[in-house]
Amino acid sequence: MHRIGFDAKRLFNNFTGLGNYSRTLLRNLAELYPDNAYFLYTPKLVNNDETRFFLNSPLYNVHTPRGALKAHWRTWSVKRELRRHKIELYHGLSHEIPVGIRKTGIRSVVTIHDLVFRHYPTHFPWADRQVYDYKFRYACRHSDRIIAISESTRRDIVQFYNIPPEKIEVIYQSCHPRFLQEKSPGLIAAALSKYQLPNEYFLYVGSLIERKNLLGIVQALTLLPTDLRLPLVVIGDGKAYKQKVQRYIAQQGLEQQVRFIQADFEDMPALYQQAQAFIYPSLYEGFGIPVLEALFSRTPVITSNVSSLPEAGGPGAWLVDPHQPEQIAEGIQRILTDAAFREDMVVKGLAHAQQFRGEPLTTALMRCYESVLAQ
Repeated sequence: MHRIGFDAKRLFNNFTGLGNYSRTLLRNLAELYPDNAYFLYTPKLVNNDETRFFLNSPLYNVHTPRGALKAHWRTWSVKRELRRHKIELYHGLSHEIPVGIRKTGIRSVVTIHDLVFRHYPTHFPWADRQVYDYKFRYACRHSDRIIAISESTRRDIVQFYNIPPEKIEVIYQSCHPRFLQEKSPGLIAAALSKYQLPNEYFLYVGSLIERKNLLGIVQALTLLPTDLRLPLVVIGDGKAYKQKVQRYIAQQGLEQQVRFIQADFEDMPALYQQAQAFIYPSLYEGFGIPVLEALFSRTPVITSNVSSLPEAGGPGAWLVDPHQPEQIAEGIQRILTDAAFREDMVVKGLAHAQQFRGEPLTTALMRCYESVLAQ
């Protein structure tokens, strides 16, 4: 039995990519390796449907800071708690580890998801970039092992931080098990009714920010023959970029064509499974969990030919230059008009997705922990 600590800030406070990674990883660990003691450290926590499992399960020990200095707790003071709880190994689940953890004798592993701020610096405020760069660099240099969530991220770590490749292990992420279950026609019909959606539509899921390139999908819609212009359902939120896309939609008279909705997490598998195609032409991703969710949903995927997205999408995905809406439109047209091609995409995509199931990935993670503890 090992006593393993985790930076659980994202698990309890983030309900997109980083939070989903943390929750899936901890759920799989406790299910497959229940004999270990799992300690979750978070400066604050949200109690909701996504986090309640971790708050109520006896498999996890959840700890929050006492006193006022919550902002610096993860970076500095949490080390006292780790020593008090006799933690053997600490896993920073999102890019950082406590400063000086080496001096405590506690082993450490860090997950690096992406170095997007190095690729697209203008998308981030200057001060944020300095903080990220310091934390990421420190974690890469001072952890005992780095987990990269894709080969693409591994290459970035080597390039930007000059880290020896042998210190970095690629362990892909899985998605929530609910995406692996085929939904009944009745459940799908109920979800469509709940959100007032038609039977046929294209789907986008993700943050509405410049890098995710929703505008590229909307531009592709304008290039399609009118009989192939299915509605686009957009699940995600954003501010300035969302308004930019909505202005374009209004200019093109596509208000009836694009539906922005907020969907409950338990309805997501049904909405994926009913989509005619999942479209995700992001400019850069560390991995791209929505692509994986679509593959397990037996939904054809159109995604980008850059960063980690070919790794996530696999041989069944239609890969595009994200700056070329006409390539997205071409993929849509092929999927809607060639049934054999569509079926081939689905079969290849589902076969590719099997390597991202929870069990093999969690086994690889535990092997990583054991090797670090044995050093």
